Amino acid sequence: MESYYRAVSSRDSRFDGRFWFGVTSTGIYCRPSCPARTPKSENVKYFPSAAAAARNGFRACRRCAPDAVPGSPQWDSRADVTARAVRLIGDGVVDRGGVPELASRLGYTERHLNRLLSEELGAGPLALARTQRAQTAKTLITKTGLGLSEIAFAAGFGSIRQFNDTFREVYGCAPSTLRRADTPVDGVVPLRLSYRAPLHAEALFGFLGARTITGVDAYDNGRYTRSMSLPHGMATVTLWPASPGAAGPPHGGEPGVGSGFIEAELRLSDMRDLTPAVARCRRLLDLDADPAAVDTVLAADPALAAMVAAEPGVRLPRSVDGFEMAVRAVVGQQISVAGARTVLARLCPPADGTAVRPGLPTRLFPTPEQLLALPDEAFSMPASRRRTLRAVAEAVRDGLRLDAGSDRAATREALLALPGVGPWTADYIALRALGDPDVLLTTDLGTRRGAKALGLPEDPADLARHAERWRPWRSYAQIRLWRAA
Repeated sequence: MESYYRAVSSRDSRFDGRFWFGVTSTGIYCRPSCPARTPKSENVKYFPSAAAAARNGFRACRRCAPDAVPGSPQWDSRADVTARAVRLIGDGVVDRGGVPELASRLGYTERHLNRLLSEELGAGPLALARTQRAQTAKTLITKTGLGLSEIAFAAGFGSIRQFNDTFREVYGCAPSTLRRADTPVDGVVPLRLSYRAPLHAEALFGFLGARTITGVDAYDNGRYTRSMSLPHGMATVTLWPASPGAAGPPHGGEPGVGSGFIEAELRLSDMRDLTPAVARCRRLLDLDADPAAVDTVLAADPALAAMVAAEPGVRLPRSVDGFEMAVRAVVGQQISVAGARTVLARLCPPADGTAVRPGLPTRLFPTPEQLLALPDEAFSMPASRRRTLRAVAEAVRDGLRLDAGSDRAATREALLALPGVGPWTADYIALRALGDPDVLLTTDLGTRRGAKALGLPEDPADLARHAERWRPWRSYAQIRLWRAA
């Protein structure tokens, strides 16, 4: 605990999201980088989650917004059941289907799941979801003109009384006290998504921009915009990096020296989708990663050291929908990025434009059912690849999940059992849909070109042996090899 107190004393933002601390003399809990006066060590208690702090009777600090820090990097990268549960709770699974749905998705009993989460996070799934609902409600209160009763149900609360009680418990005040006179009412929810610095925005947004699909997403003047299909309806989001030194903290908090934020504008057809929309945007941009840990490992290799020094904080561009990424992977087999974009655009049907403003994406990526309903001529590809796409769509329709809560090993095995899905395709899906941090596509042409440019072995077997030193962050090395190519 002495190291924790040193982090608190130095206001080290690198520890934001790794732990929270409560001050017994005030009843407030904070993030490590809180700018308030450092409390005495004997008055400090430490917690593995914001929900654990709230469960122990502490209220969230209004100055540092400890409920709005970057997510813990261990839950972002780990593949065990606890990490998968945290990611699914973040995506709103408990709000939509309760703890039974979460337990079913993970293949555990509710009792065992509650024990696992309580032991590691200090709070069970209901407490974790409850704290998240309070944060969602706070965002809607400060960022939209919705009525408080609308906000209560949009955030996932079962009643107004539960909403008020939880809000007072978490924030120590009534919901109405956070409403501002200048709250926007035009349907746009402006947000700031925090991350751990550094972040190489050019690499991240450039990667996404080079792979846009006409009508689905777009990249212009440093802003990336895309449509999303969420549990209750359609949404569009525009994302761009905040200017250096931009005023204003993320979600009303205060970013520390080692943090920053991405600007976001969300347009939701149903405000109940705010929680999953934010979770998917964070996942798309890999905002919960720990770039210092990644770059330390990669920079230890002389072949990558200069690149890491020149471009710190390169992230792993992920996805907002696992099925979409699986389709992108299959379509991208043995064709160029430009060619894949052309084929993918033909697969995307027009969406109902009532929820979309002019100038924003007007199409949604097809669901498995929509893709299966397309005629052969819509695919514009060889028959064998068309069969593979339909096999993937049938598997997802029938229950194969390609999301943040998937078991990575089991999912890879299920994908490899499908016709036309080989190791490259399965690993690309693991890289971008499942967010596996330790994937290397050794047979990929771009990988081999990047390896050659950096003086690394081009032979897949030799490169794989060399890459053992990059574990557990080979996925981030993969992005750097593509950049070197």
